[in-house]
Amino acid sequence: MNFYERELRALKRANRFRERHIYADASIDFASNDYLGLAHRKELLHSACTLLQQYEIHAPKASMLVNGYHPIHQNFERALCLANGFEAGIVLGSGFNANIALIEALARRGDTLFIDEQFHASGMLAVRAIDATVIPFRHNSAEHLESLLRASGSKRNIIVVEGVYSMKGDLLHRDIIDLATRYEALLIVDEAHSSGVIGAHLLGVFDHYNIAVAPNHIKMGTLGKAYGSFGGYILASDHIVTYLINRAKPVIYATAPSLFDTLLAHQALEYIQEHHAALQEQMVRRRTIVEALLEIKMPALIAAIPVGSNTKVLAIQQALLREGIVVGAMRPPTVERAIVRMIARLGESEEMLQFTCKFINNFQVK
Repeated sequence: MNFYERELRALKRANRFRERHIYADASIDFASNDYLGLAHRKELLHSACTLLQQYEIHAPKASMLVNGYHPIHQNFERALCLANGFEAGIVLGSGFNANIALIEALARRGDTLFIDEQFHASGMLAVRAIDATVIPFRHNSAEHLESLLRASGSKRNIIVVEGVYSMKGDLLHRDIIDLATRYEALLIVDEAHSSGVIGAHLLGVFDHYNIAVAPNHIKMGTLGKAYGSFGGYILASDHIVTYLINRAKPVIYATAPSLFDTLLAHQALEYIQEHHAALQEQMVRRRTIVEALLEIKMPALIAAIPVGSNTKVLAIQQALLREGIVVGAMRPPTVERAIVRMIARLGESEEMLQFTCKFINNFQVK
């Protein structure tokens, strides 16, 4: 009994059908969000394993509000707060859960939530579960957002944006941060693709713009991208974190995050803090290569290469796979029109990045 056979056939006809693949370890990875290549660094793995063995337990066993909150969680939260300049933090099971927690808990009846129209799917899912008024605004448009804020009569306004947008790879406009201050709005910044990648200390968009953290600023980050682990976190004022502990369902009802993954991310944070200058230099060189060969502005490490055709983007991906290179082939509804999503990650050589850029460019010309 194939209940969804018709829908699956339609996806295949439109070249929008998705499958999971296991790629060879020897593949050249320009697809994943392991921006700094830390998922390959065995010294971080071994350090986390050694530290975990010093504790009586190796798993959290319960939610944070039962007895799942562990010194490993607390130590990492404190390290994140110290590095980023926030008062308080919470680690969660994933960045997806963190966005659900923030939006579902903070946006109440009588509030208005303004969300960038290209915000991550986790946020778009969360807004369906709230009683607040939800107003999308044009992507990265401070002008449109200000016109909406000016007209708002809500008791609380909440702005939801990304530091670096996951599909286009563009950087949050500073004017939007300034608007949140001017209109006394809460500002939620999803730093999944900016933390560890931009800023003088690789701490994300607040670091990049040299903006002092304010009580209305909320930062969400993930551990499964630049930090080479798995999980997520929220940083905010002590007041907001206390509220989330009491109202956010993914904090209250989910098992606390993995102790090993939290330790691994803590090792990554320390590695980034120690090596940020060298990592920054490597990223600058990769941005220069991509911008020169593909003529694409790349403020972070995401190169969104427009293709348009679902058929063609899959053909490019398959052609590169035959060369042992993995890139993303993004199609609707994830993006409006098909793109090759290439990550100029530090885990691969600059020579292979040059080869991949030239290959894509030549394929596009054909």
